[in-house]
Amino acid sequence: MKTRYRYFLFGVLFFFVIFNPLFHATKATGTTAPSGPVNYAYRIVGRLPHDSQAFTQGLVYQDGYFYESTGLYGRSSLRQVNPSNGRVLRQVELAETYFGEGIALCDDRIYQLTWRERRAFVYDRASFTLLQTFTYQTEGWGLTYDGKYLIMSDGSATLTFIEPQTFTPVLKLPVQSNGKPVARLNELEYINGKIFANVWLTDRIAIIDPATGEVTGWLDLTGLLDPKAHPGHTVDVLNGIAYDAQEDRLFVTGKLWPYIFVIEIVEAK
Repeated sequence: MKTRYRYFLFGVLFFFVIFNPLFHATKATGTTAPSGPVNYAYRIVGRLPHDSQAFTQGLVYQDGYFYESTGLYGRSSLRQVNPSNGRVLRQVELAETYFGEGIALCDDRIYQLTWRERRAFVYDRASFTLLQTFTYQTEGWGLTYDGKYLIMSDGSATLTFIEPQTFTPVLKLPVQSNGKPVARLNELEYINGKIFANVWLTDRIAIIDPATGEVTGWLDLTGLLDPKAHPGHTVDVLNGIAYDAQEDRLFVTGKLWPYIFVIEIVEAK
């Protein structure tokens, strides 16, 4: 009886090993865990004019226009911009006591953060009329919209998911890469199910899985703009990500940059 029982267990184990697809996937790859984030480089596809006096804090593309938030006290604004010539078509200037930060489009509304003032402004997208304001408990850095929630960065390694109607936080998402927190998350853009985040003071964009907070890829934009090519003009750090879903175009820029670049992501060699 015991012998037959042993044969039975052996048969079950043999069937599981041979026909279980997870076993074959592990055997084929030689590993059971991801090897870490994928490293990406870029290829420049195009270059668009950009106001070199704009201290870009947030950038969105929608229906043929850029919507941009600019920072610095006394120079902060919300703008609608013609991509082809960089012309500002509509603009709201913030009071000198506010430092503009990230923006997001949610249906027919534009949400704009401020830095240390902890206040968000909500505008009608068509007219730029101020509709309402909200307050929050952290600094405001970057902002994007995933189709359900606003996602906000505050300069830390944590992203906050926010209910748009009430601006109530519903989820805190710690972000990490290879087990280490990724701090200074700045301007955000939600692209095809992933969160793209500028990392302040670097030339890198973190590509984040919103379900886990894990960085699945790093986009290195080193060399995209050479400051030496613009003598007499101070350019600041990389900051500004926008995506054209219809044409599958990725736009990136920086604070005080004279261009918005259209780039294609390629796997690093």
